[in-house]
Amino acid sequence: MDILADIFSTIISQFQKPTLAFLIGGMLIAAMGSKLEVPDPVYKFVVMLLLLKVGMSAGISVREANLMSLAVPALFAALAGIAIVLLGTQTIARLRGVSHMDAMATAGLFGAVSASTLAASMAVLDSEGISYEGFIGALYPFMDIAALVTAIVLARMAKARRAEAEATTGGAAVMGGAPKGGMSGAEIRGIFVDTFCSPAISALVLGLALGIFARPESVYASFYEPLFRGLLSILMLVMGMEAWSRLAEMRKVAGAYILYGLTAPIVHGMIGFGFGLAAHHITGFSAGGVVLMATMAASSSDISGPPTMRGALPEANPSTYVGTSTGLGTPVAILSIPLFMALADTMIGF
Repeated sequence: MDILADIFSTIISQFQKPTLAFLIGGMLIAAMGSKLEVPDPVYKFVVMLLLLKVGMSAGISVREANLMSLAVPALFAALAGIAIVLLGTQTIARLRGVSHMDAMATAGLFGAVSASTLAASMAVLDSEGISYEGFIGALYPFMDIAALVTAIVLARMAKARRAEAEATTGGAAVMGGAPKGGMSGAEIRGIFVDTFCSPAISALVLGLALGIFARPESVYASFYEPLFRGLLSILMLVMGMEAWSRLAEMRKVAGAYILYGLTAPIVHGMIGFGFGLAAHHITGFSAGGVVLMATMAASSSDISGPPTMRGALPEANPSTYVGTSTGLGTPVAILSIPLFMALADTMIGF
């Protein structure tokens, strides 16, 4: 019963946090027929500021890390993010009735990282006196960006194949997965270029580059950091209003997303744990670092992911990817921290 109470209290606390609270608030006012709207130019400006801030924060962390010690764990973090998205193409994207675009947006968020979940796991390790590498905070952008870009590229490739198939056969695409068909190398390169040139990824990568190669700390601390939470709340309000208009799509396949949201964090965490364990054997990566790598993989993005997906994949339904990742994935990821600690203690020892 204590475990059930912990799960319930964790879920309630997630609903009280700005990410879900403003999303639900937007859905409620839309349900009541409110005419409130945020002009599209204002929305795009908010998204740009948010992603610049996220990118700069990550870049500053990377710049301040020991690059030699960072290299192998960073590579494995990126591979973990990509692996999680690829797993999503074989799981949720293949479930009957699930839109491939919605599935890839969801898989992208689950492959990306929740900074708040990472901070929570660091606090748990600190309270237990378990040490870990000081550069851990610099690992999350590698997993984060790798997962988001992979999900966007795969979603766009599937969309291009679907359009090609419809043009050739005149038939409708199947909802439950990506259509099969070949694409030329030029078409694939074009999708990669379009992805990196899209406003969302461009802002994220620009912020990362500024954080690494420039010294943006003063403007970051005085402008971007103080505005961040307020801007994020506006974003989630807009996504909530949009989600309400598309809630009927979610109802039809809600069971699929509930199943994914409850099971994926554990599976993804084990993927991260495996990569962390490999880094331990190669470089001496600490047991605490392995736990944090697993936690990052288990978590799902609540900051960088939603605006990136909203900008890059506007066809995807926010009620699916935000609701599943933040409403279900985050509580499960937080509750799984003791599992990864026990595994690390058994296999490596603290």
